[in-house]
Amino acid sequence: MLCQNRSFDLPIAVAVATALKLVEPDRVRDLVHLGELALDGSIRAVNGVLPAVLSAVRAGCRDVVVPVDNAAEARLVPGIRVHAVAHLADLIAAYASGAESFGVADPTPPQRPTVVRVPVDLADVVGQEEARMALELAAAGGHHLFLLGPPGSGKTMLAERLATILPRLSREQSIDVLAVRSLLGVTAAELSVEGAPPFVAPHHTATQAAIIGGGSRAVKPGAITQAHHGVLFLDEVPEFKSSVLQSLRQPLESGQVVVSRARSTVLYPARFQLVMAANPCPCGLGYGKGVGCSCTPLAKRAYLGRLSGPLLDRVDLRVQVPAVTRSSLAGTAGESSAVVATRVQGARQAQAQRWAGTPWELNSQVPGSTLRRGRWRLSRAVTTDLDRALDRGQLTLRGYDRVARVGWTIADLAGRDAPTRDDLGQALTLRNHDAVAA
Repeated sequence: MLCQNRSFDLPIAVAVATALKLVEPDRVRDLVHLGELALDGSIRAVNGVLPAVLSAVRAGCRDVVVPVDNAAEARLVPGIRVHAVAHLADLIAAYASGAESFGVADPTPPQRPTVVRVPVDLADVVGQEEARMALELAAAGGHHLFLLGPPGSGKTMLAERLATILPRLSREQSIDVLAVRSLLGVTAAELSVEGAPPFVAPHHTATQAAIIGGGSRAVKPGAITQAHHGVLFLDEVPEFKSSVLQSLRQPLESGQVVVSRARSTVLYPARFQLVMAANPCPCGLGYGKGVGCSCTPLAKRAYLGRLSGPLLDRVDLRVQVPAVTRSSLAGTAGESSAVVATRVQGARQAQAQRWAGTPWELNSQVPGSTLRRGRWRLSRAVTTDLDRALDRGQLTLRGYDRVARVGWTIADLAGRDAPTRDDLGQALTLRNHDAVAA
């Protein structure tokens, strides 16, 4: 029998032992077994134990048997008793003895490697007031962001500092993130419930399988699933293959991705926040008066034309990041990440209260139809500019809804109960910059 998932070795062995009457059937009923079986009977660690244990809890199981080296990650999941075993013979003997609790009582906790992180702060960014404001809005409402500007203007620096102003993940969200890492074979020593949102930045040469997920045998999560509950940053986004960029459209709408292969179909979570960055042209100098730019007008159009209208239509905020000037260097330092994060947290709390009792947590997740009717419908006097842009074809209906969501986030940051016409006007401006508008 061909079995691509080595986690099934142990349950198959236990089933055989039960059939041979070495183990009483009632003894193993409602127990989940996970582990790879070596030829000498030792039980080896496997990938994906954490999501498997999560599924076991949701199915109503209360006991799970795992390899000793997987015990630490299995015990991150509340509501289930974990039995860590090292050898099949030990497990069979434990079942024969009738003991309720068995296995290694308290395996030696894995030694986590020391990771030295260089602290970064939003105060490091010179100037770029509009881009900083867009970054704050993106963090507060979970909105997607596109940064366009010349090399050295601070696009990458801004994107990397988004993580410093995002709220910490809840324990449940952290477990979801760790479950994805477990599938990828991250060792127990590297798994910990830190609460920091993931920040994933694949290279522009990444394949569609690397971004969406795939594999010749077991289907592994791609970058969009690794960024679940966090940020997916695509730097130099026009350099990505068109097929890769187009494959983002469905996950951006649904928050999940279906990966199909010849022998299997897998559904992975993919609720990520997309941040893209690009130069204005292939040489990067086509900004302002374009002095020094060697690109033809056709080359400039073709470069940004690699970003399709349907993809850009799903991006809420599109901001130009101009080159840093001498006056910017002489100006006062911007606010720190801690100051901005406090406002972001306040806006998140306002959204949590507003959408309590609904499936949504952030303004960016609320369907447009909900915002256009009932108690959340804004008056015509407030939506005048949006209605005009829709009538003129400057906005699609999807774009209309996304501008409205950003307007609600602007109101939340300002402490207002609902957006004003000025809030929606500001949201529209942040979407319709000429150089990046779709």
